[in-house]
Amino acid sequence: MISITVTALVFGVVFLAELPDKTALAGLVLGTRYRASYVFAGVAAAFALHVTLAVAAGSVLTLLPQQLVHALTGVLFLGGAAMLLLKKDDGDEEIRQPQNQSFWKVAGAGFMLILVAEFGDLTQIMTANLAARYDDPLSVGLGAVLALWAVAGLGIVGGKALMKRVPLKLVTRIAALLMLALGVWSLWEAVAG
Repeated sequence: MISITVTALVFGVVFLAELPDKTALAGLVLGTRYRASYVFAGVAAAFALHVTLAVAAGSVLTLLPQQLVHALTGVLFLGGAAMLLLKKDDGDEEIRQPQNQSFWKVAGAGFMLILVAEFGDLTQIMTANLAARYDDPLSVGLGAVLALWAVAGLGIVGGKALMKRVPLKLVTRIAALLMLALGVWSLWEAVAG
């Protein structure tokens, strides 16, 4: 059974954390040069693979004592919040472009870009934490993959317009505050439990 509450919470946290990420900007660059649906197909497949790996890792954590899991996830959330707050802008990164517009080349370029860039990324670690925290892999996985696909879609189709209206620093700070709150809550549960 899927929990709408867990799915919505995970969606919100992952969505906000992924918005300021370089992969959203990379999707925007690929989307301006190639057919958006081809780019999205490759990016979506890579994100689905990353979420599956993160949820599996988080599910393994549920085998540990609950207090230890709360303490671990709390520390990791606080670390993620610190990373977002202390993150410096890296500038534009060069992206390898496929030589033609064929579906497989464009989707493959999007897939490889996300596969490499997102491995061990903050949102993948957050997804594993959330899977451990809620012990609901299906709801966490669904929320995370929908959030990542939504950010990818925004980046590919309308990222420029969004970033003109909503400052990137504001999005980053909101994501950091959410992670900070989840970290404090998890640590409180570890101590109180």
